[in-house]
Amino acid sequence: MTPPDLSDSSYVPPSGLDKTTLTERVYATLKEDILANRLLPDTPLQEASIARALDVSRGPVREALRKLAAEGLVSLRPRRGAVVSSLTPEEFLDAYRVREALEVLAIRLATSRLEQDDLGQLESLNEEMLQAAEQEDVESFFRANADFHALLVDRSENPFLRDIYYPLMDQMQRYRLRSVNLRGGLKRSCGEHETILEALRRRDAEQAGRLLSEHIQEPQRILESAAGADELELALRSSPDGMEGGDASATAG
Repeated sequence: MTPPDLSDSSYVPPSGLDKTTLTERVYATLKEDILANRLLPDTPLQEASIARALDVSRGPVREALRKLAAEGLVSLRPRRGAVVSSLTPEEFLDAYRVREALEVLAIRLATSRLEQDDLGQLESLNEEMLQAAEQEDVESFFRANADFHALLVDRSENPFLRDIYYPLMDQMQRYRLRSVNLRGGLKRSCGEHETILEALRRRDAEQAGRLLSEHIQEPQRILESAAGADELELALRSSPDGMEGGDASATAG
């Protein structure tokens, strides 16, 4: 996939600008393109070109880029301008470890707060993941997977935790791992989700936290291996659209 060329006016966003302020509109459009990998890591983001393409002044573009930089999606370089941010393999693994700590805290806080409807939603999401895994539908699997983990974070009822977690996941979800070492991991992930659900049904917060920690650590161990490190290096430099069907994602968990 060829990233949009922001050096001239050829870049046209896929959706209209429909937010309440110009800054929010530019921010939403650019964020959508970054998360969808229409703007790949290290793509230059020139204020004048973006303003011309979106038919706005440079002020809202500048503010939108600052907001995206605060979320880690854009890097602002002195005297060189803005680029879509990228992660080194070491940074990606560091992000994975922070994700683990946040989610373990979230599930421990959420366990006693989960309603029966919440448990039913988690069960339905895990069933969606299992069906997607059987059909080798990677995109559907990871949408349901993200919703499963996000529900637990939301039910933690800790806004500080949420404010750290979601920008972190935005950074991580842009990368996918094409390693054969993770093939077949989708169904295994569903089984691990089921054991976590069993602990949640028993309201065993400590057990649920331990199982979730192990669940997130398994891909980390693979990524930290020599073979996994090579594949991670490749994944961080590649577009997700280059994946073969059925390959697992580096954010699997």
